[in-house]
Amino acid sequence: MKETERWICVAACGALIMPRVPRVPRVPPVVELRNVTKTFGAVRALVGVSCRFEGGAVSVVRGANGSGKSTLLGIVGTLTRPSSGAVDHGELGTRRLAVRQALGWLGHESLCYLDLTGRENIELAARLHGRDRRQAFARAAERFSLGPFAERAVRTYSRGQRQRVALARALVHEPLLLLLDEPTTGLDRVGSEQLAAVVREEANRGAVVVVVTHDAPFAEAVGNHVVTLERGRVSGAAPAG
Repeated sequence: MKETERWICVAACGALIMPRVPRVPRVPPVVELRNVTKTFGAVRALVGVSCRFEGGAVSVVRGANGSGKSTLLGIVGTLTRPSSGAVDHGELGTRRLAVRQALGWLGHESLCYLDLTGRENIELAARLHGRDRRQAFARAAERFSLGPFAERAVRTYSRGQRQRVALARALVHEPLLLLLDEPTTGLDRVGSEQLAAVVREEANRGAVVVVVTHDAPFAEAVGNHVVTLERGRVSGAAPAG
């Protein structure tokens, strides 16, 4: 498991200690990066990145492999700290724990417990966030067409089935900051269309939604704003379309 993804598990467990109902911000939240640089030894993953991600909209981050997309996502999600520059989470809070309690995350790993069923994974996430587990699963099953496979252990799943459960779990607490890294991986056309509808619903609810994807049709279907990275620098930022 990657170090950033270990932090997600820590953040989720923290919710068990202090379950909180997601706050409804007075105004749509905004996350702003100002001149952010991130280095790993001699490698500069991000260089002087300035951009903003607004609630109520879906921001798509594009770029070639190695351009810094996942690093940018990790910084927005407080999973890693910038080497220099500033990150302002606005209404989401000034402390990492406050931001993480509002965070929904999907990375390259599903982070599901393999020996639990899909239902059990989703219901556990609901309990961690102080939600009714049965209602949470019923909604997840409807949004992501979770069929009988949800009653089997996750280790028996196909890649697409595991991705659907991971997505459902990331959304179980109605996060105000939703970060998705290649969310259509393993999904068929119908699954991608369902996900696009869910992502738009989350943005309409007022959440900050940031999506890293190479899936051009999906990006076109959901994106309101596009940030393009090239070798760790912002080479373009514009409305989608």
